[in-house]
Amino acid sequence: MIRHLSSESRQYIGSPSLAVLPDGSYVASHDVFGPGTEEMDSGKTLIYESSDCGETWEEIAVVRSAFWSNLFVHEGCLYLMGTTHHHGLVVIRRSDDGGHTWSIPATPETGLLTPYGQFHTAPVPMLIHRGRIWRSIEDATASTSWGVRYNPMIMSAPLGADLLRQDSWSFSQIFRQESDWLKGSFGGWLEGNVLALPDGRIANLLRVDIDQGGVAALVTLGSDGKSLRFDPDRDFVDFPGGATKFTVRKDPVTGSYWGLVNAVPSHHAKDLPRHTFIRNTLSLLYSEDGRQWELRSTVLYHPEAKRHGFQYVDWLFEGEDILAVSRTAWDDASGGAPNQHDANFLTFHRIRDFRSLNPENDSEIFSTNGDSSKSICI
Repeated sequence: MIRHLSSESRQYIGSPSLAVLPDGSYVASHDVFGPGTEEMDSGKTLIYESSDCGETWEEIAVVRSAFWSNLFVHEGCLYLMGTTHHHGLVVIRRSDDGGHTWSIPATPETGLLTPYGQFHTAPVPMLIHRGRIWRSIEDATASTSWGVRYNPMIMSAPLGADLLRQDSWSFSQIFRQESDWLKGSFGGWLEGNVLALPDGRIANLLRVDIDQGGVAALVTLGSDGKSLRFDPDRDFVDFPGGATKFTVRKDPVTGSYWGLVNAVPSHHAKDLPRHTFIRNTLSLLYSEDGRQWELRSTVLYHPEAKRHGFQYVDWLFEGEDILAVSRTAWDDASGGAPNQHDANFLTFHRIRDFRSLNPENDSEIFSTNGDSSKSICI
């Protein structure tokens, strides 16, 4: 466990993120949301450090006006990138001391990347490819309704550029959704993962909001670095857990793709009205091409779905292992999380020897009495 917040505070843990510093230390972050916070006006993100490979953690900083943010290391420095608040402006900060102190994004020269507008994001992967660093973001001005208001873009900056400068960054076009997609069941797309496809093209793999889940959207970037392409007849891909935020990364060893997702087991499919609410199972996905995905293993599980969840999991490769942080809804002495969404824990996990996992490893998980060998202890 990295952090616990009692639900009595009406503050909940969101936006988990993880980075590994050049000296091998781990840094994790999360923001807080809910009626006990000021998320609509000013976000707050907390930073933690571990010098013993995740065994123990210490809070080292509280960053104001930071929300929906991801940590990443680039050219030896630690960065935090997200929005100022719920649907705020896009900002980036740099830390030169491992996350203890941070630059302030007050101007276009110091990290304020959008002078106006409303934006949505989450802790999403950064991609280094074709001499640039890339990231997904969503414009949030199309509506005031959740889902309908979000439309994806891809932003990038040249390697070697000052990432705190607004003029270092370029933005693609905004690709706008259509309400009649998926026979009218489409409810929105968001929280994209920028990938380098096997043919070298850049794509954005997005969560798709539909009642029964199982779908993601693959939007590709044109060679001009500005245009986006999406064919609703072929670019909605089968993707277990696609209705909930997921993180996908390309394996630096094999060149294949891996994801940690909230896949919904068949015996939980009717636990809640929509699959986006079912987050009690964390599964490992695998793909050779970024388009066709298969389940490899269940890595975390709790048999009760209404008040338990492992969600918005951010993760990194470390040799043969995956390191992960989770926004976790779990039991505690004050009555536990109020629901699966409003998480009360930030938890750290190591998935050992992940490339060797396969569906046969799941045979012991779903027993008839509801026990699970992969439930976690906090």
